[in-house]
Amino acid sequence: MIVGAGMAGVQTAVALRERGFAGTVTLIGAEPHQPYDRPPLSKAVLLGKAEGSAFDVDFEALGVELRLGLEVTGLRPRDHELDTATGPVPYEILVLATGAEPMRLPGAEGIPGVHLLRTLDDAERLRPVLARQHDIVVVGAGWIGAEFATAAREAGCAVTVVEAADRPLAGALPAEVAAPMAAWYADSGASLRTHARVERIEPGVVVLDDGSRLPAGAVVVGIGARPATAWLTGSGIELGAHREVVADHHLRTSVPDVYAVGDCASFPSGRYGERLLVHHWDNALQGPRTVAANIIGETPAVYDPVPYFWSEQFGRFVQYAGHHARAEAMVWRGDPTGPAWSVCWLTENRLVAVLAVGRPRDLAQGRKLIEAGVPMNPDLLSDASRPLKAAVA
Repeated sequence: MIVGAGMAGVQTAVALRERGFAGTVTLIGAEPHQPYDRPPLSKAVLLGKAEGSAFDVDFEALGVELRLGLEVTGLRPRDHELDTATGPVPYEILVLATGAEPMRLPGAEGIPGVHLLRTLDDAERLRPVLARQHDIVVVGAGWIGAEFATAAREAGCAVTVVEAADRPLAGALPAEVAAPMAAWYADSGASLRTHARVERIEPGVVVLDDGSRLPAGAVVVGIGARPATAWLTGSGIELGAHREVVADHHLRTSVPDVYAVGDCASFPSGRYGERLLVHHWDNALQGPRTVAANIIGETPAVYDPVPYFWSEQFGRFVQYAGHHARAEAMVWRGDPTGPAWSVCWLTENRLVAVLAVGRPRDLAQGRKLIEAGVPMNPDLLSDASRPLKAAVA
């Protein structure tokens, strides 16, 4: 039984069948829609270039039962049962793949014109807003805020992005790395206001704490996401500091016969020496293979990936691999005011993370070098004219 019909849940079902699992596989999704991919929601679907983003998976041919539009409200491990809106559902092995849900702006609930962007329904509600070229205020200059602002500008909307921190991506990147990205907003015709907090939202207006009043035909809130685990309260499943499911290095939870994968779960990384909570598409793609291998009972598979994600914003393709939180040194490759540059993070002269803007080769080579853990020469690494792999010590 798999709870969650997003990327992590779907890929778990597919991986089980690919590995020869012959038992019953049931995929439960809270939304009524055919399971779909999320990245196109902030791009093609939002701009009306695609009607949907359903996964190209023949669930019937795979022998996977879909139970869609069914909300799971609780878990009772002693009974091996899920509580749902239509009654209890038994399981033998359970996979938690409920993903994350967007954080809401306090005080904005129920105000007309305030939107989130996480689901297909969210994108479909926002599509006519962009088509009518409203003045739009985006709250939050993180990854989703930048991607939505990009789409809104492409649609011809006037866009103001307000960010409480002093720079975009404040929670994701160091100040010196995020600073050059602030110019991207102005280059695209969007206005970025930092050190700006929303005091309240009135119909058609966003009021900031300095008294500024921003016209807003629509407000899009992108201030982060948290694991969708409220339904697990009282179940005995161990939750972490961010309310995520605490999984071990096999992606097993604290309760027997229950696994967790994707945005809703953290896992211990031997590579980085700390527990990681990764809210990105690639994590939801890779983790299910480990879960499937361990369910089937093959040689126990350990999950310790090099995290990876990408973002398309303001005409730039941004990619990141690794984890830089404990890095000892940072090396620039190229001019950050230009169209293409990279940043590498090192610990004991070994590459632990790389951010690449318009340099996909740096990302591809860097990801392999992180996995290999080979020593690097920082002086050679700083030479952007050399392939990144040529800097191996």
